[in-house]
Amino acid sequence: MFVKVCGLSTPESVQAAVESGADAVGFVLTKSPREVSPDRARDLLVHVPEGVAAVGVFRHETAADAVATAREAGLGWVQLHGSRTPEDVKTVHDADMRLVRAVTMGAAPEEFDDWGEDLFLIDAAVPGSGEAWDYSSVRKLVLGGRHWLLAGGLTPANVGSAAQEAGAWGVDVSSGVESSRGVKDLDLVRAFVKAAKA
Repeated sequence: MFVKVCGLSTPESVQAAVESGADAVGFVLTKSPREVSPDRARDLLVHVPEGVAAVGVFRHETAADAVATAREAGLGWVQLHGSRTPEDVKTVHDADMRLVRAVTMGAAPEEFDDWGEDLFLIDAAVPGSGEAWDYSSVRKLVLGGRHWLLAGGLTPANVGSAAQEAGAWGVDVSSGVESSRGVKDLDLVRAFVKAAKA
């Protein structure tokens, strides 16, 4: 099970994630309680070992602006939320970066098509709410053999069953491992990775 821990903002939270075995860490570079500056993300990168993907997360920015900011932060991956196009995928790949394209369960049917992104992420209809949802509903989508992550309302307690219900290849967590909005609980981070990997 591929595990991404998102919204990290301290050396301790990054270390807790990678030492627990997370495959990817996410730095939010867009307006959010979890937002970090490109400089801060670059500082946190020193705690990310070779082989762990470091992802810059964006919501309303254009693909070109996201690429520029991710590059400034020293990141090789971009995660794009919001309504996107195949052209956005091309923009990221042309910049020699890898892409996580995130959609919600409420997205238009064509947004679930394979546009050649490196990872596909499926979030709750209301992303960022931190509420559990009907994870089994993902099974009605035709995702083929794509590498995709389940997100939204996941916690150490439900990640195993949610991933199983959805048939997920991987999982992504942020609010489910926080003691308060934007503040990671290191024990929850460790417990989440362990539960997902189990």
